[in-house]
Amino acid sequence: MEILYLMIICSVSLAVIFLVIFIIGAKKGQFEDDESPAVRILFDDEVKTEEETETPDKNDKE
Repeated sequence: MEILYLMIICSVSLAVIFLVIFIIGAKKGQFEDDESPAVRILFDDEVKTEEETETPDKNDKE
């Protein structure tokens, strides 16, 4: 029976710790912007030309 009391105390303590961590994160603004990361992937990046993406070799000296 004593183990049951220990398990209840441990689970309630763990729940309180998670609640405190959630409240701290919410106060710091962790969960403020939940839509833009999902929408950001839909926007196209600028297309680079081949000349911009090619890098000159270090051994090529003109």
